Amino acid sequence: MWKYYALLSAFFAALTAVFAKIGVKDINPDLATAIRTTVILIITWGIVCCERQIASIREVSTHTWLFLVLSGVATGLSWLFYFKALQTGDVSRVAPVDKLSVVMTICLSFLFLKEPTTPRVIIGALFITCGSILMLLK
Repeated sequence: MWKYYALLSAFFAALTAVFAKIGVKDINPDLATAIRTTVILIITWGIVCCERQIASIREVSTHTWLFLVLSGVATGLSWLFYFKALQTGDVSRVAPVDKLSVVMTICLSFLFLKEPTTPRVIIGALFITCGSILMLLK
């Protein structure tokens, strides 16, 4: 089932890049990020409330809060820099370079989470890296 969710995530990420490029054209990228974040906030809290999961917030541990807050900070910074890149760069070049995050995630998950890597994962990461480098070249 995770594969379907991952493919849907990729599809919506692609739409995000195209819509964001159009949306950030005439406004400050920080304001664009704030608007986008507000929409996401409303949607996700709406889902939590509709599924009656709001009471579960009391069960979230301090450890979980810490890492979710850190994840939120990292996401926010990622989006701010992404929108700044989209404002001045071609979306067809910015989005693939942004996908270096996949390679960085593989490295960080190996170092900090002790997740195993396989030759297939390493080769895939090398292909992503090569593709991103090609997009950086003029």
